[in-house]
Amino acid sequence: MNDIDILIIGAGAVGLACAARLAAPGRSVLVVEAERLVGSHTSSRNSEVIHAGIYYAPGSLKAELCLEGRERLYAWCATHDVPHSRIGKLLVAVEDAELGKLEALDANARASGVHDLQPLDSAQLHAMEPAVRGVAALLSPSTGIIDSHAYMHSLQTVAENNGAHLVLDTRIDRLHRAADGWIAEGVSVGEPFSLQAAQVINAGGLFAQQLAAKTEGLSDIPPLHLCQGRYFTYSGRSPFSHLIYPMPEANTAGLGVHATLDLGGQLRFGPDVRYLDAIDYQVDEHLREPFAQAIRRYFPGLDAQRLQAGYAGIRPKLSAAGEPAADFVIQTVSDHGQNGLINLFGIESPGLTASLAIAERVAAAC
Repeated sequence: MNDIDILIIGAGAVGLACAARLAAPGRSVLVVEAERLVGSHTSSRNSEVIHAGIYYAPGSLKAELCLEGRERLYAWCATHDVPHSRIGKLLVAVEDAELGKLEALDANARASGVHDLQPLDSAQLHAMEPAVRGVAALLSPSTGIIDSHAYMHSLQTVAENNGAHLVLDTRIDRLHRAADGWIAEGVSVGEPFSLQAAQVINAGGLFAQQLAAKTEGLSDIPPLHLCQGRYFTYSGRSPFSHLIYPMPEANTAGLGVHATLDLGGQLRFGPDVRYLDAIDYQVDEHLREPFAQAIRRYFPGLDAQRLQAGYAGIRPKLSAAGEPAADFVIQTVSDHGQNGLINLFGIESPGLTASLAIAERVAAAC
């Protein structure tokens, strides 16, 4: 492999968005991916929701980049024919005791720049979603769903059309300083290699900290906490036409076991929250009853026998169990003092929604 201008490590949604943004005639951009398919981890193992920006701390990167990324993503989907739908989401207070949480979410959304939430009373909620139990709700018309695989394919196509190259089954193991950038060493299709890059973008997701620990001169590395989220699918016709989200659970890292639809109308429930010591994508059928108990709070007509173990994803969290949610970290030379290096840490939800906005921040720092 020859010397290049920009090396992007990781071909998930964020890495590919960076490639699509940075690729240009006369600039050599290489994307390397350790797996044999793009987006094999967090980018394809999620709810495929385009988030409105309701839950994140006002002024945080998550809040700002979700709002910006949401509009960029809808525009990208329209321009590049990526299947998506602005289906809308209902945030449901199941009982009176949850009305304060619903009001707090509305206030948080407004403080973050989301001003289109529509309050619904129980009659309006029932008219919109007869199968949902609740005393009040908020309708989020800006929430949508997307085909994440088609989205990543569109990013790859744009990047490659502008001269970028993607190499799969290629792992970067360490980074060393060079006079004019960085020397990357790793293994490609079983063979060791090295190359020199003027600029390196570490978009490794679940493996970003692992590479950072093998990067010369880098010491400020936030801790990684693997957080599994499991999903169950629901056979047969969906009783819902919107996404259904209960109130976030207290003292957990998730938003509760919610109901989402894919573009084919398949209903799925999840994710739950389970911290792990190692990556694990198994979904145990014995979780059916705990899932059913959580779902019946807002969907009392659930038939548990229609629940089937689906899939799991892993969130690359920077906060441990019981800790407040941590923000995205876009680490540049002003943070670590290493020219030509950008590290992306903790890019969990709303990372898919924010991917194009993250790519803009990366481009501004290059």
